[in-house]
Amino acid sequence: MQTLGWIGLGHMGTPMATNLLKAGYKVIVYNRSEDRTITLVELGAKKANSPKEVVEQSDINFIMLSDANAIQSVLTQENGVLGAITQGKVVVDMSTISPQESSAFAKLVMEKGGEYIDAPVSGSVGAAIMSQLLILAGGPKETVNLCQPFFNVLGKETIYFGSTGMGTSAKLTINMLLGIMMQGFGEAIVFGEKLGLGKAQIIELISKSALNSGLFQAKKESYATEEFPSAFMLELMSKDLGLVKTAADQMSTKLPLAETANDTFYTARMNGKAKLDMAAVYLELKD
Repeated sequence: MQTLGWIGLGHMGTPMATNLLKAGYKVIVYNRSEDRTITLVELGAKKANSPKEVVEQSDINFIMLSDANAIQSVLTQENGVLGAITQGKVVVDMSTISPQESSAFAKLVMEKGGEYIDAPVSGSVGAAIMSQLLILAGGPKETVNLCQPFFNVLGKETIYFGSTGMGTSAKLTINMLLGIMMQGFGEAIVFGEKLGLGKAQIIELISKSALNSGLFQAKKESYATEEFPSAFMLELMSKDLGLVKTAADQMSTKLPLAETANDTFYTARMNGKAKLDMAAVYLELKD
């Protein structure tokens, strides 16, 4: 049984690493805040004291961090990942970053003789717990194939998109649509309320219409109660929409709906809603 490395034990990383442990794999874990390793160690993981120590003991190493700055740090810091990369070591970056950042990180890893694939996921904490994530892979096909048994534990399906950076391109594409849909649901509820409809009636209307979706069903209780415990934090949705905006600008592409959603989520983030669920953009629109 192969030993796997896991760096990043946040809301998504913890259940994902847990599922690998439950599947019988040996997992070496590292997190900047050591308290987050306690539960994994109790389940059988081994705690490393640095990213370098993770890679020294593991041939395949998963990274699940919040942004490119965090990834840059664990790669290049003293006792970082790059200090232990040798021929054949694999880095699987499952974070949501830009395609350019993925390509830059891949170059750093490959210069050391390692292999890199970008494999961000579509799905939030509930899907991570239930191994129902959709894995969006980019990079050398043979390396993706090597990692497929682990992806089968982490998710329900893997879609291969091609060369390095294509997985992150796919993630920005689907998260752009996610942000637009959250903005749309929020606006529809606010509009209906302004017209005098009861919120419960609006929720029923959407639920029974052709516009119903699993996403809306997952969020309708939050809309009803105006309580938004986080499955996917609003600040992360804002970050992703910012990446979409940057990519669109670089390609001189106009995305009017995405730009509007980006503005709304950014404002909500600045107005104290950053740590709430992304559906809390409804509160910003209502305000």
